[in-house]
Amino acid sequence: MSTFRTTPKGGVTDAMARSAAAATAAQAKKAKIEDEDPFREGDAIVYAAHGVGRVDRIGVDEIAGTKLEVIQISFPDNQMTLRIPLAKARKAGLRKIVSREIVDKAMTVIKGKPHVSKGMWARRAVAYQEKINSGDLVQIAEVLRDLRRNVDSLDGSFSERKLFEAAQERFVAEVAILEKKDPAEVLQELTARMKAA
Repeated sequence: MSTFRTTPKGGVTDAMARSAAAATAAQAKKAKIEDEDPFREGDAIVYAAHGVGRVDRIGVDEIAGTKLEVIQISFPDNQMTLRIPLAKARKAGLRKIVSREIVDKAMTVIKGKPHVSKGMWARRAVAYQEKINSGDLVQIAEVLRDLRRNVDSLDGSFSERKLFEAAQERFVAEVAILEKKDPAEVLQELTARMKAA
C-alpha cells in the first residue's frame, strides 16, 4: 500500500513565491533600464533603415481594432513619415543621436587605412549597404574609409560612388544634429579629414 505524502506547509510554496518575486523584480528592473532614456516629442532620432528623423508625436492610435502606443517620426529629407509601436521602437532600430565619444571613434576609423577586399564587388556592395542600413555610425565610417580611395579616382564605379554618398549623407546628417551645425559645414570638415588621411 502506497502512502501519499504532502509537502510540508510553507516549504515549496515559499520557495516558489520567492522565485516569482525575484523574477518580477528582475523584469521591472529591465523595463526601468530600457525606459531610463525614453523618446520624447521633438527629439532628433536615428532609424537604422532611414537615417535621421524627428519624433513628431507619441500617442495611442487604433490600428486594425487594437489600441497601440505609437511613435510617429518624420524624415524631412525623404519626405516620409513612419509610425512604429513604441514598445518595439528600439528593437526596430530606433535610437537617439550618438554621443561625442562615438563620433570621435568614427572619425578615427575614417582616418584609418582602407581595408581592401579582393572579393566580388556584388558581395562587397551588399556588405557595405548592410553597414549603412545598420544605423551604426562606426560601421558607416568603415564604408567611408574603404570607399573614399576610389570615389575621386577613375577606378571608382557608379555603384561605389552611390554607396559612398549614401554613407556620407547618413554620417553628416547625424553629426550635424549632434554638433548643431549646418550639414554643409560638417560635410566640408569631413571631406577635409578624408583628404588628409
